[in-house]
Amino acid sequence: MAHPLSGANLGTLTTVAGRSGLPRRARDGAMIGLAALARWPFSVGEKIVMESRLPKLEEMPAPVFILGHWRSGTTHLYNIMCQSGEWGFVPPVATGLPWDLFGLAKVFNPLLERALPEHRYIDNIPVNPDSPQEDEIAVANMSEVSFYHGIYFPRAFAENVERGLFFDGCSTADIRGWRRQFTYFLRKLYLHQGEKPLLIKNPVYTGRVAMLREMFPDAKFIHIHRNPYDVFVSMQNFYKKLLAEFALQNYDHVDIDEAILSVYDRMMTKYEAEAAEIPADRLIELRYDDLDASPLESVEKIYSALALPGFDAARAPFERYLASIKSFKKNSFEYSDETAAKVEARLGRFIDKWNYQRPGIDGGEGARSVELAG
Repeated sequence: MAHPLSGANLGTLTTVAGRSGLPRRARDGAMIGLAALARWPFSVGEKIVMESRLPKLEEMPAPVFILGHWRSGTTHLYNIMCQSGEWGFVPPVATGLPWDLFGLAKVFNPLLERALPEHRYIDNIPVNPDSPQEDEIAVANMSEVSFYHGIYFPRAFAENVERGLFFDGCSTADIRGWRRQFTYFLRKLYLHQGEKPLLIKNPVYTGRVAMLREMFPDAKFIHIHRNPYDVFVSMQNFYKKLLAEFALQNYDHVDIDEAILSVYDRMMTKYEAEAAEIPADRLIELRYDDLDASPLESVEKIYSALALPGFDAARAPFERYLASIKSFKKNSFEYSDETAAKVEARLGRFIDKWNYQRPGIDGGEGARSVELAG
Protein backbone atom coordinates (compact mmCIF):
# COMPACT_ATOMS: atom_id res chain seq x y z
CA MET A 1 0.00 0.00 0.00
CA ALA A 2 3.03 2.31 -0.35
CA HIS A 3 1.65 3.95 -3.50
CA PRO A 4 -1.83 5.57 -3.59
CA LEU A 5 -2.78 3.43 -6.60
CA SER A 6 -2.53 0.32 -4.43
CA GLY A 7 -6.17 1.04 -3.57
CA ALA A 8 -7.30 0.94 -7.21
CA ASN A 9 -9.34 -1.73 -8.91
CA LEU A 10 -7.90 -3.86 -11.71
CA GLY A 11 -10.06 -2.25 -14.40
CA THR A 12 -8.77 1.23 -13.61
CA LEU A 13 -5.15 0.06 -13.55
CA THR A 14 -5.31 -1.81 -16.84
CA THR A 15 -7.10 1.02 -18.64
CA VAL A 16 -4.71 3.74 -17.46
CA ALA A 17 -1.61 1.62 -18.03
CA GLY A 18 -2.89 0.66 -21.48
CA ARG A 19 -3.15 4.33 -22.40
CA SER A 20 -0.09 5.62 -20.57
CA GLY A 21 2.39 2.73 -20.56
CA LEU A 22 3.63 0.46 -17.80
CA PRO A 23 5.58 1.70 -14.76
CA ARG A 24 9.29 2.22 -15.36
CA ARG A 25 10.21 -0.33 -12.68
CA ALA A 26 8.48 -3.69 -12.95
CA ARG A 27 8.52 -4.04 -9.16
CA ASP A 28 6.35 -0.94 -8.73
CA GLY A 29 3.74 -2.17 -11.17
CA ALA A 30 3.81 -5.67 -9.71
CA MET A 31 3.22 -4.45 -6.15
CA ILE A 32 0.32 -2.20 -7.19
CA GLY A 33 -1.19 -4.92 -9.37
CA LEU A 34 -0.85 -7.57 -6.67
CA ALA A 35 -2.53 -5.28 -4.13
CA ALA A 36 -5.47 -4.79 -6.51
CA LEU A 37 -5.66 -8.51 -7.30
CA ALA A 38 -5.57 -9.54 -3.64
CA ARG A 39 -8.32 -7.07 -2.77
CA TRP A 40 -10.49 -7.88 -5.79
CA PRO A 41 -12.82 -10.52 -4.23
CA PHE A 42 -13.29 -8.40 -1.11
CA SER A 43 -13.99 -5.25 -3.15
CA VAL A 44 -16.54 -7.07 -5.31
CA GLY A 45 -18.13 -8.61 -2.24
CA GLU A 46 -18.43 -5.23 -0.56
CA LYS A 47 -20.04 -3.70 -3.63
CA ILE A 48 -22.62 -6.48 -3.79
CA VAL A 49 -23.43 -6.32 -0.08
CA MET A 50 -23.43 -2.55 0.26
CA GLU A 51 -25.34 -1.58 -2.88
CA SER A 52 -28.73 -2.26 -1.31
CA ARG A 53 -27.72 -0.48 1.91
CA LEU A 54 -26.43 2.72 0.37
CA PRO A 55 -28.76 5.70 0.09
CA LYS A 56 -29.88 6.86 -3.32
CA LEU A 57 -28.29 10.09 -4.43
CA GLU A 58 -31.58 11.99 -4.26
CA GLU A 59 -32.06 10.87 -0.65
CA MET A 60 -28.86 12.58 0.47
CA PRO A 61 -28.59 16.28 1.34
CA ALA A 62 -26.78 18.16 -1.41
CA PRO A 63 -23.05 18.54 -0.70
CA VAL A 64 -21.22 21.79 -0.11
CA PHE A 65 -18.18 22.03 -2.40
CA ILE A 66 -14.99 23.96 -1.62
CA LEU A 67 -13.50 25.13 -4.90
CA GLY A 68 -10.32 26.91 -5.82
CA HIS A 69 -7.10 26.28 -7.73
CA TRP A 70 -4.55 24.16 -5.92
CA ARG A 71 -2.47 26.10 -3.37
CA SER A 72 -5.20 28.69 -2.88
CA GLY A 73 -6.06 27.80 0.70
CA THR A 74 -8.70 25.14 0.08
CA THR A 75 -7.10 22.70 2.51
CA HIS A 76 -6.83 25.30 5.25
CA LEU A 77 -10.51 26.18 4.88
CA TYR A 78 -11.53 22.50 4.75
CA ASN A 79 -9.59 21.72 7.93
CA ILE A 80 -11.25 24.59 9.78
CA MET A 81 -14.83 23.84 8.71
CA CYS A 82 -14.58 20.13 9.50
CA GLN A 83 -13.84 20.94 13.15
CA SER A 84 -17.55 21.58 13.71
CA GLY A 85 -18.33 17.85 13.76
CA GLU A 86 -21.44 18.52 11.68
CA TRP A 87 -19.96 17.66 8.28
CA GLY A 88 -19.19 14.38 6.61
CA PHE A 89 -15.76 14.57 5.01
CA VAL A 90 -13.17 12.42 3.24
CA PRO A 91 -10.83 10.74 5.78
CA PRO A 92 -7.45 9.29 4.72
CA VAL A 93 -8.73 5.70 4.78
CA ALA A 94 -11.41 6.60 2.22
CA THR A 95 -8.82 7.96 -0.21
CA GLY A 96 -6.61 4.89 0.13
CA LEU A 97 -9.30 2.18 0.10
CA PRO A 98 -12.46 3.62 -1.47
CA TRP A 99 -13.56 0.22 -2.77
CA ASP A 100 -13.14 -1.39 0.64
CA LEU A 101 -14.39 1.27 3.03
CA PHE A 102 -16.71 -1.04 4.99
CA GLY A 103 -14.58 -4.19 4.85
CA LEU A 104 -10.82 -4.37 4.41
CA ALA A 105 -10.43 -0.73 5.44
CA LYS A 106 -11.44 -1.65 8.98
CA VAL A 107 -8.74 -4.33 9.05
CA PHE A 108 -6.02 -2.21 7.47
CA ASN A 109 -6.90 1.11 9.08
CA PRO A 110 -4.41 0.75 11.97
CA LEU A 111 -1.64 -0.02 9.47
CA LEU A 112 -2.66 2.87 7.24
CA GLU A 113 -2.70 5.22 10.21
CA ARG A 114 0.85 4.24 11.14
CA ALA A 115 1.94 4.72 7.52
CA LEU A 116 0.58 8.27 7.27
CA PRO A 117 3.31 10.89 6.81
CA GLU A 118 3.72 13.39 9.63
CA HIS A 119 3.09 16.22 7.15
CA ARG A 120 1.75 16.50 3.61
CA TYR A 121 4.40 15.98 0.94
CA ILE A 122 3.91 19.45 -0.52
CA ASP A 123 3.88 21.54 2.66
CA ASN A 124 4.04 21.42 6.45
CA ILE A 125 0.34 20.81 7.08
CA PRO A 126 0.06 17.95 9.64
CA VAL A 127 -1.64 14.70 8.63
CA ASN A 128 -3.50 12.51 11.11
CA PRO A 129 -6.17 9.77 10.79
CA ASP A 130 -8.95 12.38 10.94
CA SER A 131 -7.41 14.90 8.55
CA PRO A 132 -9.93 15.81 5.81
CA GLN A 133 -8.65 14.92 2.34
CA GLU A 134 -9.63 15.85 -1.18
CA ASP A 135 -11.55 13.09 -2.91
CA GLU A 136 -9.51 13.12 -6.15
CA ILE A 137 -7.09 10.49 -4.85
CA ALA A 138 -10.04 8.20 -4.17
CA VAL A 139 -11.51 8.97 -7.59
CA ALA A 140 -8.16 8.05 -9.19
CA ASN A 141 -8.48 4.62 -7.55
CA MET A 142 -11.96 4.13 -9.00
CA SER A 143 -11.87 5.76 -12.43
CA GLU A 144 -9.38 6.11 -15.26
CA VAL A 145 -10.47 9.75 -15.58
CA SER A 146 -8.48 11.62 -12.93
CA PHE A 147 -5.99 14.46 -12.71
CA TYR A 148 -3.73 12.30 -10.54
CA HIS A 149 -3.12 9.84 -13.35
CA GLY A 150 -1.00 12.58 -14.88
CA ILE A 151 1.17 12.48 -11.74
CA TYR A 152 1.28 8.68 -11.57
CA PHE A 153 1.80 8.10 -15.31
CA PRO A 154 3.65 11.20 -16.58
CA ARG A 155 4.68 9.57 -19.87
CA ALA A 156 1.19 10.66 -20.97
CA PHE A 157 1.14 13.64 -18.59
CA ALA A 158 -0.70 16.13 -20.79
CA GLU A 159 -3.28 13.61 -21.97
CA ASN A 160 -4.05 12.36 -18.46
CA VAL A 161 -4.24 15.86 -16.97
CA GLU A 162 -6.51 17.17 -19.72
CA ARG A 163 -8.77 14.13 -19.49
CA GLY A 164 -8.85 14.33 -15.71
CA LEU A 165 -9.61 18.05 -15.57
CA PHE A 166 -11.59 18.86 -18.70
CA PHE A 167 -12.69 15.45 -20.09
CA ASP A 168 -10.64 16.10 -23.24
CA GLY A 169 -10.70 13.01 -25.43
CA CYS A 170 -13.26 11.29 -23.19
CA SER A 171 -16.17 9.49 -24.76
CA THR A 172 -19.70 9.75 -23.43
CA ALA A 173 -19.16 6.33 -21.85
CA ASP A 174 -15.96 7.56 -20.15
CA ILE A 175 -17.75 10.53 -18.61
CA ARG A 176 -20.71 8.40 -17.61
CA GLY A 177 -18.29 5.98 -15.96
CA TRP A 178 -16.64 8.78 -14.00
CA ARG A 179 -20.02 10.04 -12.79
CA ARG A 180 -21.05 6.55 -11.75
CA GLN A 181 -17.91 5.96 -9.68
CA PHE A 182 -17.95 9.47 -8.21
CA THR A 183 -21.52 9.17 -7.01
CA TYR A 184 -20.92 5.62 -5.76
CA PHE A 185 -18.05 6.97 -3.66
CA LEU A 186 -20.16 9.83 -2.26
CA ARG A 187 -22.98 7.43 -1.34
CA LYS A 188 -20.50 5.23 0.54
CA LEU A 189 -18.90 8.24 2.17
CA TYR A 190 -22.25 9.59 3.34
CA LEU A 191 -23.04 6.32 5.10
CA HIS A 192 -19.49 5.97 6.47
CA GLN A 193 -19.65 9.48 7.92
CA GLY A 194 -22.85 8.89 9.86
CA GLU A 195 -25.20 10.38 7.24
CA LYS A 196 -23.98 13.91 7.84
CA PRO A 197 -24.14 16.47 4.99
CA LEU A 198 -20.98 16.12 2.93
CA LEU A 199 -18.36 18.86 2.70
CA ILE A 200 -16.16 18.09 -0.31
CA LYS A 201 -12.91 19.84 -1.22
CA ASN A 202 -11.36 19.25 -4.62
CA PRO A 203 -9.63 21.83 -6.86
CA VAL A 204 -10.58 19.74 -9.91
CA TYR A 205 -14.24 20.65 -9.40
CA THR A 206 -13.45 24.35 -9.90
CA GLY A 207 -13.79 23.66 -13.61
CA ARG A 208 -16.76 21.35 -13.22
CA VAL A 209 -19.38 23.56 -11.61
CA ALA A 210 -22.09 23.13 -14.25
CA MET A 211 -21.85 19.35 -14.09
CA LEU A 212 -21.99 19.35 -10.28
CA ARG A 213 -25.08 21.56 -10.36
CA GLU A 214 -26.70 19.17 -12.82
CA MET A 215 -25.94 16.24 -10.51
CA PHE A 216 -26.78 18.12 -7.28
CA PRO A 217 -29.26 20.94 -8.05
CA ASP A 218 -29.23 22.17 -4.44
CA ALA A 219 -25.45 22.12 -4.00
CA LYS A 220 -23.68 25.13 -2.53
CA PHE A 221 -20.20 26.35 -3.39
CA ILE A 222 -17.35 28.16 -1.68
CA HIS A 223 -14.69 29.49 -4.02
CA ILE A 224 -11.42 30.68 -2.52
CA HIS A 225 -8.87 32.47 -4.68
CA ARG A 226 -5.33 33.59 -4.03
CA ASN A 227 -2.73 35.83 -5.61
CA PRO A 228 -1.78 34.09 -8.90
CA TYR A 229 1.88 34.99 -8.33
CA ASP A 230 1.87 32.99 -5.10
CA VAL A 231 -0.12 30.15 -6.62
CA PHE A 232 2.38 29.82 -9.47
CA VAL A 233 5.54 29.45 -7.37
CA SER A 234 3.76 27.16 -4.91
CA MET A 235 2.51 24.98 -7.76
CA GLN A 236 6.07 24.57 -8.99
CA ASN A 237 6.83 22.99 -5.63
CA PHE A 238 3.58 20.97 -5.77
CA TYR A 239 4.49 19.27 -9.04
CA LYS A 240 8.15 18.71 -8.17
CA LYS A 241 7.31 17.08 -4.85
CA LEU A 242 4.44 14.90 -6.09
CA LEU A 243 6.21 13.75 -9.24
CA ALA A 244 9.30 12.83 -7.25
CA GLU A 245 7.21 10.89 -4.74
CA PHE A 246 4.54 9.18 -6.87
CA ALA A 247 5.52 9.17 -10.57
CA LEU A 248 5.81 5.61 -11.88
CA GLN A 249 7.52 6.77 -15.07
CA ASN A 250 10.15 9.25 -16.14
CA TYR A 251 8.91 12.86 -16.05
CA ASP A 252 11.90 14.86 -17.32
CA HIS A 253 9.88 15.95 -20.36
CA VAL A 254 7.09 17.55 -18.33
CA ASP A 255 6.98 21.35 -18.71
CA ILE A 256 5.78 22.22 -15.24
CA ASP A 257 5.52 25.97 -15.80
CA GLU A 258 3.41 25.56 -18.91
CA ALA A 259 1.18 23.03 -17.19
CA ILE A 260 0.53 25.45 -14.32
CA LEU A 261 -0.21 28.46 -16.51
CA SER A 262 -2.36 26.72 -19.10
CA VAL A 263 -4.43 24.81 -16.53
CA TYR A 264 -4.96 27.89 -14.35
CA ASP A 265 -6.14 30.00 -17.29
CA ARG A 266 -8.46 27.36 -18.68
CA MET A 267 -9.86 26.24 -15.32
CA MET A 268 -10.55 29.73 -14.02
CA THR A 269 -12.07 30.86 -17.33
CA LYS A 270 -14.41 27.87 -17.22
CA TYR A 271 -15.25 28.59 -13.60
CA GLU A 272 -16.09 32.23 -14.39
CA ALA A 273 -18.56 31.24 -17.09
CA GLU A 274 -20.28 28.53 -15.07
CA ALA A 275 -20.30 30.36 -11.73
CA ALA A 276 -22.17 33.24 -13.33
CA GLU A 277 -25.24 30.97 -13.46
CA ILE A 278 -25.21 30.12 -9.75
CA PRO A 279 -27.80 31.94 -7.57
CA ALA A 280 -26.24 34.39 -5.12
CA ASP A 281 -27.31 32.34 -2.08
CA ARG A 282 -25.53 29.23 -3.39
CA LEU A 283 -22.04 30.67 -3.93
CA ILE A 284 -19.59 32.74 -1.93
CA GLU A 285 -16.24 34.07 -3.12
CA LEU A 286 -13.44 34.36 -0.57
CA ARG A 287 -9.91 35.77 -0.71
CA TYR A 288 -7.18 33.64 0.83
CA ASP A 289 -5.65 36.76 2.40
CA ASP A 290 -8.89 37.35 4.31
CA LEU A 291 -9.02 33.74 5.49
CA ASP A 292 -5.39 33.92 6.59
CA ALA A 293 -5.80 37.22 8.44
CA SER A 294 -9.25 36.63 9.99
CA PRO A 295 -10.14 32.92 9.74
CA LEU A 296 -13.01 32.85 12.21
CA GLU A 297 -14.65 35.91 10.69
CA SER A 298 -14.21 34.44 7.20
CA VAL A 299 -15.87 31.17 8.16
CA GLU A 300 -18.73 33.05 9.85
CA LYS A 301 -19.18 34.98 6.60
CA ILE A 302 -19.43 31.68 4.69
CA TYR A 303 -22.05 30.30 7.06
CA SER A 304 -24.09 33.48 6.81
CA ALA A 305 -23.91 33.84 3.01
CA LEU A 306 -24.89 30.21 2.36
CA ALA A 307 -27.37 29.97 5.25
CA LEU A 308 -25.47 27.06 6.80
CA PRO A 309 -26.64 26.15 10.30
CA GLY A 310 -24.49 25.64 13.37
CA PHE A 311 -21.84 28.35 13.39
CA ASP A 312 -22.47 29.47 16.96
CA ALA A 313 -22.25 25.89 18.24
CA ALA A 314 -19.04 25.33 16.27
CA ARG A 315 -17.32 28.55 17.29
CA ALA A 316 -15.44 26.95 20.20
CA PRO A 317 -14.07 23.99 18.13
CA PHE A 318 -13.06 26.43 15.40
CA GLU A 319 -11.21 28.60 17.93
CA ARG A 320 -9.44 25.60 19.48
CA TYR A 321 -8.25 24.37 16.11
CA LEU A 322 -7.04 27.80 15.02
CA ALA A 323 -5.14 28.19 18.30
CA SER A 324 -3.50 24.79 17.72
CA ILE A 325 -2.02 25.82 14.35
CA LYS A 326 -0.73 29.25 15.33
CA SER A 327 2.84 27.96 15.23
CA PHE A 328 2.40 26.46 11.75
CA LYS A 329 5.38 27.37 9.57
CA LYS A 330 4.53 28.11 5.97
CA ASN A 331 6.72 27.14 3.04
CA SER A 332 9.19 29.72 1.79
CA PHE A 333 10.11 30.02 -1.89
CA GLU A 334 12.36 32.15 -4.03
CA TYR A 335 10.52 34.67 -6.17
CA SER A 336 12.04 36.62 -9.08
CA ASP A 337 11.08 39.43 -11.42
CA GLU A 338 11.37 36.96 -14.30
CA THR A 339 8.80 34.70 -12.63
CA ALA A 340 6.48 37.64 -12.02
CA ALA A 341 6.67 38.68 -15.67
CA LYS A 342 5.82 35.15 -16.80
CA VAL A 343 2.75 35.07 -14.55
CA GLU A 344 1.61 38.53 -15.66
CA ALA A 345 1.90 37.61 -19.33
CA ARG A 346 -0.43 34.63 -18.98
CA LEU A 347 -2.63 35.36 -15.95
CA GLY A 348 -2.80 39.14 -15.98
CA ARG A 349 -6.57 39.15 -16.45
CA PHE A 350 -7.12 37.37 -13.14
CA ILE A 351 -4.56 39.53 -11.36
CA ASP A 352 -6.47 42.62 -12.51
CA LYS A 353 -9.90 41.13 -11.84
CA TRP A 354 -9.12 40.39 -8.19
CA ASN A 355 -6.86 43.42 -7.74
CA TYR A 356 -3.70 41.53 -6.78
CA GLN A 357 -0.18 42.94 -6.75
CA ARG A 358 3.28 41.48 -7.06
CA PRO A 359 4.06 40.16 -3.56
CA GLY A 360 7.42 41.15 -2.12
CA ILE A 361 8.55 42.87 -5.32
CA ASP A 362 9.92 46.40 -5.03
CA GLY A 363 11.09 46.84 -8.58
CA GLY A 364 14.66 45.66 -8.02
CA GLU A 365 16.42 42.72 -9.58
CA GLY A 366 17.02 39.28 -8.09
CA ALA A 367 15.06 36.78 -6.07
CA ARG A 368 12.61 37.57 -3.30
CA SER A 369 11.34 35.25 -0.56
CA VAL A 370 7.61 34.60 -0.48
CA GLU A 371 5.74 32.81 2.31
CA LEU A 372 3.08 30.40 1.11
CA ALA A 373 0.59 28.04 2.72
CA GLY A 374 -1.62 25.30 1.31
